[in-house]
Amino acid sequence: RTGMKAVFAGNGMTIPGNGMKLKPTEIRGVQSNGMLVSEREMGLSDEHDGIIEMPDDAPIGMPFAEILELDDPMIEIAVTPNRQDCLGVRGIARDLAAAGLGTLKPVDKTPVKASFDTPVSVKMAFDADSADACPAFALRLIKGVKNGPSPAWLQRQLQAVGLRPISALVDVTNYISLDRARPLHVFDADKVSGDLTLRLAKDGEKLSALDEEEYTLHDQVCVIADDNGVQSLAGVMGGLGTSVTEDTVNVLVESALFDPIRTAMTGRSLGIESDARYRFERGVDSNYMLGGMEDATRLILDMCGGDAGSVVLGGDVPAWDKEVALRTTRVKDLCALDIPTDRMVDILESVGFACTLSDGVINTKVPSWRTDIDGEADLVEEVARIHGYGTIPAVPMDPIAENVLPAIDGRQRRVRKAKRKLAARGMNEAVTWSFTSRAYADLFGGGQPELILSNPISSELDTMRPNLLPNLLDAARRNQARGFKTINLFEVGPQFAGAEPADQSTVATGIRLGPDHDRHWSGEADTPDALGAKADALALLAEIGAPVANLKAERGAADWYHPGRSGLLKLGPKTVVASFGELHPRILDAMDVDGPVAAFEVYLDAIPYKDRKKTARPVHDVSDLQAVERDFAFIVDADTAAADLLSAAKSADKKLISNVSLFDVYEGKGMEDGKKSLAICVRLQPINDTLTDKDIDALSDKVVAAVTKATGGALRG
Repeated sequence: RTGMKAVFAGNGMTIPGNGMKLKPTEIRGVQSNGMLVSEREMGLSDEHDGIIEMPDDAPIGMPFAEILELDDPMIEIAVTPNRQDCLGVRGIARDLAAAGLGTLKPVDKTPVKASFDTPVSVKMAFDADSADACPAFALRLIKGVKNGPSPAWLQRQLQAVGLRPISALVDVTNYISLDRARPLHVFDADKVSGDLTLRLAKDGEKLSALDEEEYTLHDQVCVIADDNGVQSLAGVMGGLGTSVTEDTVNVLVESALFDPIRTAMTGRSLGIESDARYRFERGVDSNYMLGGMEDATRLILDMCGGDAGSVVLGGDVPAWDKEVALRTTRVKDLCALDIPTDRMVDILESVGFACTLSDGVINTKVPSWRTDIDGEADLVEEVARIHGYGTIPAVPMDPIAENVLPAIDGRQRRVRKAKRKLAARGMNEAVTWSFTSRAYADLFGGGQPELILSNPISSELDTMRPNLLPNLLDAARRNQARGFKTINLFEVGPQFAGAEPADQSTVATGIRLGPDHDRHWSGEADTPDALGAKADALALLAEIGAPVANLKAERGAADWYHPGRSGLLKLGPKTVVASFGELHPRILDAMDVDGPVAAFEVYLDAIPYKDRKKTARPVHDVSDLQAVERDFAFIVDADTAAADLLSAAKSADKKLISNVSLFDVYEGKGMEDGKKSLAICVRLQPINDTLTDKDIDALSDKVVAAVTKATGGALRG
């Protein structure tokens, strides 16, 4: 139309509604340098039948955002989970006002006068075990509304925070949610059959929700139902069947309190993310439940007209009467801030606390929107936060103060050392979930009923991990799929054998797979094996102070290891401190990992902690006398463990024998069936005097006698 003014998007601009970036294009032989856009393309509404037509007085060339007054500065705020009150603009404004940035505006708390009794009642159909699913539910009928577009000021405010205006009724609920962190819901009253009942769903019930998806419910989901069945997922999302439209004349407004944990579980199990769920699962202001109803009613009457009925209440709004005391001296004790008592009171009152002062103690009544306040330290934080963290001075701690405890305990110190040692050995730290899949858990001795999660974050993370290996192997599988050949991963963390605290243990676990270096002219690369895994375990154990010299290697590793290429490291006859070896091919096949894979598990809690009182290390005496080495070869039974023979040889004289090592194993030609030859090197280190031949011979006899007694072996001729 000649003279029409429209919204133009030029080349290089991105269309908000679809993300398309415009570039020069030729259409039917004509060069196009942009386009005129519709409301849907601008993300303003679903209207797409034509382009946006601007008023005749709209200035040409002015940015569209300025014309719509959507060019306000935007502040992005990262709200921590404990500050659910700041999910509404008023909560943020309250803190800003307390910090001296503006004045918090008062709100109208006058209740709306009812013109009639709401004919719909609310029934709470919970048993004793599920009564906390919905402590209170308020409902009000508003008759004779006209549900058209919301006023321009409301549309602009919603658009400014990225929400698309839908209709006056829906926009009001969104506005209250954003302004006061109070989720609301509206039902088309003419689509509701009978009364509304709050109850748990029945297994297999279905609901078509507002996102136009159909959900199959289970018996732990809190729902709102009428005579026709489920009409809404409590605290998560409403149903399509009772949704309001432009034809809605009579509307039921809902304001309720829902259990945060059950709300989160419902949303997670059904895969629904919504603004209502986000707020309810963090907790809402219980004292504003009815206030939110009144504010919404007032806005609906102003925008849509109609008559408001009485408020019908199911359940009881929980009483809020939390009180916390603050000793004024604690602010200086914890923050080193000298703040006058009057200033502390002013700060606390500015963020909503009611305060009385008595004998150096500020007694406060916690506002209902601050569910995160539990104790005195929280009040100290409030005072310091508003006063300014930047004013906290740097105060050095007294290095000789007797009451200063170590920053970390023995377990944490051990974990830190383990991580550093494994990283120094060329391994990469992985941080995986403390959960795994039931299928993987079964492979590693887990999957017990008490370890199954009732509310998993994913169907593939539905049980507590019995071992760190499955998650590391899963990470290795993903890396292999991306073309990585050499993978060296470790993790230090908890694993779970049962549901009790004593069933949790801290383990350092690592895996190696693939060649140890890329192809090179200097020679073939080595692949990981059991001995390499044993070396990793021993190095870690030495780093954390385990008595490595007293450890004994034995067979008997768990069945996820290769039976002939694995072992245990034991301290004494019963205490297993580590497992090592190649993983069983059956495990690798089940997890789709290309092997071989060498692995180790070091049980950090199995090693006794040293007494921290002994801080000085003992003097290490180094003899200046020449050491002597003697070789021995023993014929023993084929099933004799080399570790038993080495231990026996060293026990012959613990003072003079500094080391015993195995250097040859022979089971070939000339050896009797069922026999083998083990050759060892015994290193003798004289301390005070040089050893004579007689001394060496006597010591050699003791070695032979000790080995013969322990293993039944004989010196090879």
